[in-house]
Amino acid sequence: MATSTTDPKLGAPKLDRPELQAGGGTATAAAEARKLEYLNTTLTKYLKSIYDDVHTRYALGTKEGRSKWLLEEQQSPEADGELLQDGTFSHFSNYFMSESSSVLKTVLPVDESYPISNYFISSSHNTYLTGNQLSSESSVDAYKNVLLRGCRCVEIDVWDGEPPSSSSSEDEAASAGIPKVKKEKPELSIRKRLELRFGRKGSPPKEENSSHSQQSPPGDDKIALWRSNSSYRAEPRVLHGYTLTKDTPFRAVCATIRDYAFVTSNLPVIVSLEVHTSPEQQDIMVEIMTEYWKGMLVDLDPSQHSDSLELPKLKDMKNKILVKVKYTPPKPTTQVQPATLQAPAEPVKPIASASTTSSSSEDVPETEKKPSAPKPKITEALSRLGVYTRAYHFKSLDQPEATIPTHVFSLSEKALMEVHETQGPALFKHNKNFFMRAYPKGLRLNSSNLNPSVFWRAGVQIVALNWQRWDGGMMQNEGMFAGTNGWVLKPEGYRSSSKEETQKTAILHHNMDLSIEFLAGQDIPMPPEEDDPKDFKPYVKVELHVEKHEELEGEPIPGGGKSKAPEYKKKTKTQRTPNPDFGKEILKFEGIRRVTEELTFVRFKVMDDQRLSDDLAAWACFRLDRLQPGIRMLHLYDSNGVITKGVLFVRIRKIVSVAK
Repeated sequence: MATSTTDPKLGAPKLDRPELQAGGGTATAAAEARKLEYLNTTLTKYLKSIYDDVHTRYALGTKEGRSKWLLEEQQSPEADGELLQDGTFSHFSNYFMSESSSVLKTVLPVDESYPISNYFISSSHNTYLTGNQLSSESSVDAYKNVLLRGCRCVEIDVWDGEPPSSSSSEDEAASAGIPKVKKEKPELSIRKRLELRFGRKGSPPKEENSSHSQQSPPGDDKIALWRSNSSYRAEPRVLHGYTLTKDTPFRAVCATIRDYAFVTSNLPVIVSLEVHTSPEQQDIMVEIMTEYWKGMLVDLDPSQHSDSLELPKLKDMKNKILVKVKYTPPKPTTQVQPATLQAPAEPVKPIASASTTSSSSEDVPETEKKPSAPKPKITEALSRLGVYTRAYHFKSLDQPEATIPTHVFSLSEKALMEVHETQGPALFKHNKNFFMRAYPKGLRLNSSNLNPSVFWRAGVQIVALNWQRWDGGMMQNEGMFAGTNGWVLKPEGYRSSSKEETQKTAILHHNMDLSIEFLAGQDIPMPPEEDDPKDFKPYVKVELHVEKHEELEGEPIPGGGKSKAPEYKKKTKTQRTPNPDFGKEILKFEGIRRVTEELTFVRFKVMDDQRLSDDLAAWACFRLDRLQPGIRMLHLYDSNGVITKGVLFVRIRKIVSVAK
């Protein structure tokens, strides 16, 4: 798959051990990634000095001394003392080469006893894309990649398949594994290419000649084409509509989700459907999903589909796929007409411009919508799959659907910020009980991300991010979900069982003093553009992402929730080697107010000092309550989000007190 040559933050999914790539879940669960094979001379020098001091003050030769040091300075469990054994320097070193010395605190198993709306969920936006929003490829590998990295909510934009023809038969054969013979084509303008791609979407299929109708394409039956008794029928495809993104078969996407949804976790996966298909193609969608996800879909008697259906507990949804799709109320039985897959489809007219790239447009408030052709109505058969995640068009928090337990509202970042400013307390109250999804605005053509912590602090469960891009948004997503199974229980005041009514009172706010002493670094990865260690000039930038005053008061938030530079940031002096000696340099953040430990993030960025623009070399991001104090190894991801053997050797002091 192609990667962007102009934007280093964009890249194709990593297929080699994706569980070691950050994102939002299981990457840090790979124990071997948190172990060191050796300690270089600079780290050993500092470690020997620390050992002499600790041994003198705590008598590490005794079990009581080892336990006291772990409790008082490391704030670690007594069980870690087993690594120290007899307290010699050799075993002291073994402790720091193990995952027990990691800055990241071990995450306890999630409490699964709450309704599913009581959790933050690691979520992806336009999951099928491998790069930017306009011209990148769609790929089933993207679904495999994010699911193995802990993502628990994926998105599928589904469009009508091309009608069978000589050319589309070649495409079908290619999807089934038959090499496609390349033909010379005249160069077409973007306008013409868009017309050819979308101009006849939804048109009825043509009959194939006898030579086509009597043959079946060979290949893996997992992605075999749907067929009638007499001819091939186009199947739905997945792509970003009205752009030049390359499509991929809907059937292949469903097969990939089936195969990888529960490899790393048995907690449920939400599939957010953005449906642009005709009724006939929707019937095929239902057929494919029920075939491939058999036993995974929630199975309820139709009589249970009522507005009073309560959300289940997380523990009751294990190994289940929840389909988020727009709700269509059932018609009276006497009016239901059986659908036929051979009936001609109603054509879906394309909009006039190719610039509309926003996802989930049916959920955008009227004030933000741009004129476009009406979307196809969702059939009852497809709508019935959305049992606990029924999508409704959002008008206001006062609309009748806002009290239905199973409803989901999806809003763009801009629309959600407007609701936050005008109905802050109502928004918070709504999100304690019901699902809400936030997604990046359509103008983020380079797949950049919103600032997710702003929306988490408003109680939004599903903050969909572009996993195709490495930026502050995705780094915070890793900080929220690192080491988890992609579902994180909200703070107590954010849950449906709490009586707290506002974001301001829902969680304790603290004052904090944070001190980070940098001792040394080992094997720090260099930026992709740098290949000579002698030219690598690293420094570490530390950023705090703290709740702003405007968030608490329901005022307009600076930047509108965009991923902007944080208010608090400091950096070390520049070094000149991948194995730097920082000389015990200390960065201090004193008297920081409005700190909520569960919703504040600390980000470390190792930058390459350049004359014009500094390049990102490595990074790490932690939720404040998981940032362990003491003498620690801070393990680094490279600029493409892959865990490395690079570490920073640091001493962290953190004092948190209740704000008065």
